[in-house]
Parts: sequence; structure tokens; C-alpha cells
Amino acid sequence: MYSGGRDSTCLLDLAVRIAGADVTSALHVNYGLRAAAEDEQRHCAQRCATLGVELVVRRAPPAPTAGNLQAWAREVRYAEAHALAARRGADIAVGHTASDQVETILYRLASSPSRRALLGMRAREGRLVRPLLALTREQVSAYCRERGLDWVEDESNESDAYARNRIRHGLLEALRAVHPAAERNILAVAQTLREEAEVLDQLIDAELQGREQIALERLRELPAALGRLIVQRLADAAAGRPAPGTARRLEEILALERGALDLPHGVRARVRDGVLRFERTPRRDGGPAVPRSLRPGPPPGSPKAREARP
Repeated sequence: MYSGGRDSTCLLDLAVRIAGADVTSALHVNYGLRAAAEDEQRHCAQRCATLGVELVVRRAPPAPTAGNLQAWAREVRYAEAHALAARRGADIAVGHTASDQVETILYRLASSPSRRALLGMRAREGRLVRPLLALTREQVSAYCRERGLDWVEDESNESDAYARNRIRHGLLEALRAVHPAAERNILAVAQTLREEAEVLDQLIDAELQGREQIALERLRELPAALGRLIVQRLADAAAGRPAPGTARRLEEILALERGALDLPHGVRARVRDGVLRFERTPRRDGGPAVPRSLRPGPPPGSPKAREARP
């Protein structure tokens, strides 16, 4: 996935050096939202021509007039990337760095208070790979300068209109003032928690044994911490994407004797004959309440997600 920016420029150059230009292709999505969009597309075309790499350009549909513009753009490019990769049987490489990892953890921690927030992004999720995840933004910049690679700058990265930029320019600077190793410490904690998550996943697997349901009485017998992990796993699977907040509703779920409880993110907990299952909450027109996410991999914690881990 090639925007023409510093991180994706480094990624593309490394991909060609490691795998070869003949098996590497670049996807550029032109959203047409900024005056520089056409110049950036031409820059990408020139770089790919120099490297001998195929460039696939997609033009985004008209942007929505309301809602999260960045989230819309992310869904568009991931949808295009997955469609292209599925036809070719290929992986999708993105240029997320260790610096992006820190910003992601802080953003998720602030916006979604859950254990998952502290785990950060994985090096592999399904088809999606993040080869630069161990490198900082400064290291990527140094690589590009050493290789004589120029890149384009997205002026929106400096705007405080976006939460991610406020974290980068405000919160992170404040944390560095508290301790110069703040970013390294955040990454170290995330790595430890990811390793511990593997152990927790094994406990969930042992309890569910491949089932997508659990006896309510058995769930009541379990420690509350394990119960929260189990209901979160089942809710994520039913939603087809993470459904944050379900675990915090454990007490309400345990109080069910029969019937259903509607939860956030279009998920419903239903108890029938003493067995707890999760399902999608139907819309009034009979369709699903929440469309299947365009996230790059299976729900975190699912067997397929764990198989995909490096």
C-alpha cells in the first residue's frame, strides 16, 4: 500500500530489495480530497517506474459529508487492497512503524478502555503484514535519506483537527518530558501483554473447546476475569469484528435466565435452555445491524487470528 509518504516509500524500496520487483506491486488510492492528490499520484508513478514495479491506482468514491473522514479513507484503501490481494493470492504490506504503534496504543486506550487497547497492532493479521513495526519513524527517515529516496509530505499530518495528530504533537511530547524513554516503555509493556495474551487465549480455548457458546451455569462458576474474556471472544466472533465493551457487561449477561440482551456494536447475547450464545442484532428491516468490518484480519483472539501470528 503506497501513498508516496516516507513510511510507504521505505516499505516499497525494501520489498523490491528483498522480494524483487517482479513479484512486488504497489497500490495507490487517490481520494481527490487535497490539491496535491494528483501530484502525489504522479510521484508514486515515477517511483514505481524507477523501481520497475507495477502501480495499481484506484480512485476513491465521493467522500461522505458526515462522519469520520479518516476512518472512511482507511476502509476504502483496505477494501481495495484486500480485493486486489485476494485475486492475486498475495499479502498486503503496510508501512506502520513503532512510532505508529505507540500512537495507536495511546489512541485506543483513550477511546476504548479495554485490554485489547494495550496490545497494539500485530506484525501479521491474516493477509496484512507490517514489516516496519520494529522501526521508529526516525529510523525510517534515516533509511530513506541514506538510499536517496524522496517522499511526499501530507500536510494534513500537521493538523490538530485529527486526534492522531494531537497525540503525536501534544500527548507524546508531554510523555517525553516526563521520561525520555516513554515511547520505548510503552512498546515494552505492549510486547509483554501480547505474550501474556497468548496464555490467556489458551485458557479461553480450553474452556470453549471450539464451541461458539457456553453453558450459563459454567460461566457463572468461572473467575470473573476469565468470564469477561470468554464473552468478549464470543461477541467478537458474532460481530465479525471487535465488539469492545462487551466484557464490561458480564454481570448483566450472568443475570440472564432466558431471553436476550442487546449490547454495543450490533451484538446480542441470548440465553436459551441454559446456554449462552451471541448473535448479530437484527435491524428492523431484517438485515444485520452492523456491516462486517473491513479490518484486515479475523477477530483478535480467534483461532484464525492466532494461526496468523508470526
